[in-house]
Amino acid sequence: MRLASTKAKNETGFDFVIQIISIRTPYGRKYLKEMTAFFPGEEDKLREEFNKLSSIFKILNDYPQKMDVLDEILMEIKEISFTVSRSINNVLSVVEFYELKNFLLQLERLGALIHELGESMPKQLVLIETNKLLDILDPRGDRINTFYIYDDFSELLGGLRKEKHNLEISIRQEKKQIKQQLEKEFCISMTPKFELLISKSSPELLAKARSINQLTVECEDYMTVTYVIKSTDALDASMRRMEEINSQVDEEELKVRTNLSRKVAIYQEDLQKNCLIVGELDFVIAKARYARDNNCCRPEIGDAHFIKIMDGRHLMVEKILSDKGKIFCPVSINLADGVTCITGANMGGKTISLKMVGLVTLLAQHGFFVPCREAKLGLSSSISILIGDTQSMQRGLSSFGSEMEELKDILDQSQKNALILIDEIASGTNPVEGLALTKSVIGYLSAKSYITLVTTHFDNAAMNKSIQNMQVRGLSGADMAKLEKELHHANRRERIEVISKYMDYRLYAVSSGQEIPKDALNIAKMLGIYDEIIEVAQKILTGQ
Repeated sequence: MRLASTKAKNETGFDFVIQIISIRTPYGRKYLKEMTAFFPGEEDKLREEFNKLSSIFKILNDYPQKMDVLDEILMEIKEISFTVSRSINNVLSVVEFYELKNFLLQLERLGALIHELGESMPKQLVLIETNKLLDILDPRGDRINTFYIYDDFSELLGGLRKEKHNLEISIRQEKKQIKQQLEKEFCISMTPKFELLISKSSPELLAKARSINQLTVECEDYMTVTYVIKSTDALDASMRRMEEINSQVDEEELKVRTNLSRKVAIYQEDLQKNCLIVGELDFVIAKARYARDNNCCRPEIGDAHFIKIMDGRHLMVEKILSDKGKIFCPVSINLADGVTCITGANMGGKTISLKMVGLVTLLAQHGFFVPCREAKLGLSSSISILIGDTQSMQRGLSSFGSEMEELKDILDQSQKNALILIDEIASGTNPVEGLALTKSVIGYLSAKSYITLVTTHFDNAAMNKSIQNMQVRGLSGADMAKLEKELHHANRRERIEVISKYMDYRLYAVSSGQEIPKDALNIAKMLGIYDEIIEVAQKILTGQ
């Protein structure tokens, strides 16, 4: 099942919120990517999700220092799921054991911190104990973020390495004796690596080197000839033994890695579960951090289908306004099955209110706290938004044609408890037909068990008394004299900003037949449209 289309998530601003969620681990990113919504009938599961989020939110506020440490641990955790899966039928490499040991070290730190938080931490986010596996990979108990095939893993390995070390010392001592002898006898100077470097521009030295039986040419370039000590019977014997030891060491290390891989495989189920727990913990912490930073509240989930939003905010628009030093005007709205119409002039924030309802609902049904002072809602079976279709227009359809195509898809797919958001339907056709179509669509949807929110320019589009009519307050409470004075001193670019400052974007209910403020005419007049045009428009509105 899909709660909302890609377009709906983008248009409502849900994708914007997902992009600002701060995830620390690859498991958290996977959890976010695979996140699913809660549907009608899953109210208890959603409440349980909010209980978990509330617990983490409280920890975030009560134990900020511990949460900072927890964040640091999460940022150190790398992806090891594939390595764990490989351990079942393959021999892991030293690099893979290093990554696995690092993961286990972080789990140990994380587990200890979770233990310190005690009952504050939700049980679902408590890790499965895996320290025994860490002890196996860290036989010395150093708890250092390195990995090596330690001698502790094999008595034979320790003996071979010791013999190899002694043999290396013996070979070096023998070469050192030969070096000292040659340097004394032939008055030459060799490097600590037992090399004699002779420039090709020194024929006498080259002749001398060729005369020394204990030396042999290793390599040469266009400038230098490099001589090294010629191997002796004793050195040959030592080198042959060295090769035998190296082969035995490789074989024994393979046995150790094979044995360790089998032990990792025993813990693979617990490790994979811990990967999932880490992902969920990371994701829930990110949601709690988002909720704290954006002043969000826990929504109350009801069993009936309704939406009640008190002082809701649209986070993307709020961010844009904040960057300009402005404050978002919160909006409150109550919706139930049936149709609610929002009317008002352009610039009145109707579309933002529509998107805000979609954003709050989508966030709540994905287990997020919502940007409101208070929110109560029942779960929707689907969330659709009709707000123009750029893709359809790119296929050659008119704006009206693409709108009708998308409206049909929404009507075809909507079922009981759907939430439908429609912005300025039929704005792409002539006003007479547009009003008729708007009234017809509203009438059709009013008989359905959907919550439908419609924004429209047509004040008399909703004739049915069962339909809720909402109006943007707009300029109705503004100090018009002060506004006009500011406009008089503002330049052309500043006028829209000045008007926006005086706009009240809150909604209020209006009864059928109630006089609707004509903000469009007020705005047009203030922006310099001639009085004679405004006066004729007013007469047309009053039927004169």
